[in-house]
Amino acid sequence: MNDAASAPTPAPRRARVRAPELIGEGGWINTGGKDLKLADFRGRTLILDFWTFCCVNCLHVLDELRELEEKHRDTVVIVGVHSPKFVHEAEHAAVVDAVERYGVEHPVLDDPRLATWRQYAVRAWPTLVVIDPEGYVVAQHAGEGHAHALERLVAELEAEHAAKGTLRRGDGPYVAPEPAATELRFPGKALLLPSGNFLVSDTTRHQLVELAPDGEEVLRRFGSGERGFADAPAGRGERAAFSEPQGLAALPDGSVVVADTVNHALRRLDPVTGAVTTLAGTGRQWWQGSPTGGPAREVDLSSPWDVAYFGGRVWIAMAGVHQLWTYDPVEGTVAVAAGTTNEGLVDGPAAEAWFAQPSGLAAGEDRLWVADSETSALRWVTEDGTVHTAVGTGLFDFGHRDGDAAEALLQHPLGVTVLPDGSVAISDTYNHALRRYDPVSGRVSTLATDLREPSDAVVVDGDVVVVESARHRLTRLRLPEEAVRVAAVAHRTRREATEVAPGALMVDVVFQAPAGQKLDTRYGPSTRLLVSSTPPELLRTGAGAGTDLSRALELDPAVPEGVLHVSAMAASCDDDPANPYPACHVHQQDWGVPVRLVAGAADRLPLVLAGMDPQEA
Repeated sequence: MNDAASAPTPAPRRARVRAPELIGEGGWINTGGKDLKLADFRGRTLILDFWTFCCVNCLHVLDELRELEEKHRDTVVIVGVHSPKFVHEAEHAAVVDAVERYGVEHPVLDDPRLATWRQYAVRAWPTLVVIDPEGYVVAQHAGEGHAHALERLVAELEAEHAAKGTLRRGDGPYVAPEPAATELRFPGKALLLPSGNFLVSDTTRHQLVELAPDGEEVLRRFGSGERGFADAPAGRGERAAFSEPQGLAALPDGSVVVADTVNHALRRLDPVTGAVTTLAGTGRQWWQGSPTGGPAREVDLSSPWDVAYFGGRVWIAMAGVHQLWTYDPVEGTVAVAAGTTNEGLVDGPAAEAWFAQPSGLAAGEDRLWVADSETSALRWVTEDGTVHTAVGTGLFDFGHRDGDAAEALLQHPLGVTVLPDGSVAISDTYNHALRRYDPVSGRVSTLATDLREPSDAVVVDGDVVVVESARHRLTRLRLPEEAVRVAAVAHRTRREATEVAPGALMVDVVFQAPAGQKLDTRYGPSTRLLVSSTPPELLRTGAGAGTDLSRALELDPAVPEGVLHVSAMAASCDDDPANPYPACHVHQQDWGVPVRLVAGAADRLPLVLAGMDPQEA
């Protein structure tokens, strides 16, 4: 036997950076009250998931991690580091709610002041950091689509540290919270049925619930209550399976369209028979390069959050890709209606408009109202797809301010409802308020406060019934003749601006194909980079799309601060010459980086999509 030929393959060489300690003023969740330190994870592979609960991309990553978490439960610990964008997300009780709402089954560190975020030089939600069993950072991944790469890296780390004797197997520190006894659990949206009953999406319990007109008595439940994707025949509605359903819309035939959010699908419920069928979606998440229209059951969707019947079509708030799509119930097809997939606030023709996680829809007589949550905005769309903004200015300005719409502020609204007088009620979720926009006067007022994360509202006999998601109930309110007065509060995002030099700035998106993969160049460039700014005047040169992941920019010294919007995509495939059809994987992330121009500051801005920045490792 040839000893050299049989020798084990040496472990790959990696950059080794000692991981900083985990610090968060909010403390730990899902640990049974125990505070954890980095040393408690020694001997295990630790994956830090930097997330914030407003971010739909972060929710996608939670779903991507579930299989990895289960498969490697005895060698891998996932820790969520909650790093807030909005003021409401810095409230500890809200983080506790979000952990339950989204089924997070691992420890979470509540870091309201972004201390650990800064220690790990994180620049975007979501970001994953991998720490080996000896306490060294070995990889960083921003955005979505990294599950395959993490699976391979985890397997390598298991083998490497088992051989070194530094791997410790066993149960992790996760302690499940006690289940709560409420009829609803973090309900999302509601619909008034012709019978006078309410249909509510009981999101966390993966069900639809029919309530009596009092909004309290449960009459029927549709769905098994377990996360899944299954239809059901008439009379067997309890056999259906949903995954975090949200939006509901009535069709002219009396059936109800359901935005089955985490299944990336539209479902149909017959509220008379209880039959559940699938209208659109494959159960897979849409990625760049996938079809954007065609037979509805053959096209992937991405986190549909709400639906509304408008102009003979079902409009879909496609939160996962920052667009509006439509479903044609006659033709059985879906198509993009507005938005580019870029995240931000840009009005104009449908094909040029930008949205940011649209999450609420309501059909008016001549326009479709949109709650555009990440820009804290109220938008509206005409039937031809032209997009307008009524309230809101961008990704990083939010608060609670009434008055003229040009000056008014919301905070991450999730719902919108047309009122009898033609004005619009806004479920201003993170302000715990119901707001009103009057399109005639162009003014914003507050209808009610002291709600808890309102996410939708329904008009009933001159009253408004609000879905108080974080109080797990429907709350009926009289529409006041006069608006409630509140003190004006304005905020900007809590993220600190990155200081960069005026003039020349090099943006480097770092992407290292995972082990065993290579960039997919069979059909042309496998990478894409799109750069823009708010305000546009910040960028003298360098804006636009290209295929190189590095871009030379010129920043105008006369614009002291702004936001650089960077969107990157890279496709890598398994590197196996013997396989003519290797599996391929898309990695993508959008960054909104607040910058401040300071003479003598850095002239390079590294953004890690996957791997380690060679200049910082």
